[in-house]
Amino acid sequence: MQDIRILTAGDSSLLVEFGKEISPEINRKIAATVQLMREQHIEGVVDIIPAFCSLLINYDPRVISYEEMKQRMQDLIKVDAKAEAGRKRVFEIPVCYGGEYGPDIANIAKNAGLSEKEVIEIHSSRDYLIYMLGFLPGFTYLGGLDERIHTPRLATPRIKINAGSVGIGGSQTGIYPLDSPGGWQLMGMTPVKTYDPDREIPILVEAGDYIRFVPVTEAEYLEIKAQVDRGMYQVVVHEGEV
Repeated sequence: MQDIRILTAGDSSLLVEFGKEISPEINRKIAATVQLMREQHIEGVVDIIPAFCSLLINYDPRVISYEEMKQRMQDLIKVDAKAEAGRKRVFEIPVCYGGEYGPDIANIAKNAGLSEKEVIEIHSSRDYLIYMLGFLPGFTYLGGLDERIHTPRLATPRIKINAGSVGIGGSQTGIYPLDSPGGWQLMGMTPVKTYDPDREIPILVEAGDYIRFVPVTEAEYLEIKAQVDRGMYQVVVHEGEV
């Protein structure tokens, strides 16, 4: 791993750069650092925002000075790399692919020179690492999309994409957590709410977690949606070690 740099980011923020490339190794180090910060409850830290290769820490300079904050971060990032081998959480996200739920799946299949069935099998065949959250609350930036189904974004973005839509944009795949404009090619929809402001923890997943897409029929989709609407559905989560 490249040398880690600690930079100022305004008068109340630090930016910790862990490298210049997007990689699981760097992501695990960022996740481990976030975990250590939460465990230590550093007084004065207001927010911790992980990204692909960096970590932004917002702090209250009235509580902790820049010098103190920088020293705390220098100490944390020196912690033994074994701290990186933490828990691995894999969230199973049911998806109804194609039809009215995935209006662009034919475009994705045509671009890849594959059948729609093959596209679904490829898309649901691996666990995707959540590198970061952003754009919208709970919007997941996932790594690991098979190159065979990389698909260009739409030439003209949609004015509205429904919450729960699963799509592909270039080399990335993800879930729209809210109704919003967007230009990704839509291949399916999940009834699971990855963001729910009425939930105790509004955002379902965290950076460093994994998502596994599980194909379901329309009947299964509607059944799960009914459970979600009643607050009865529990997302399946597998836990292990990275």
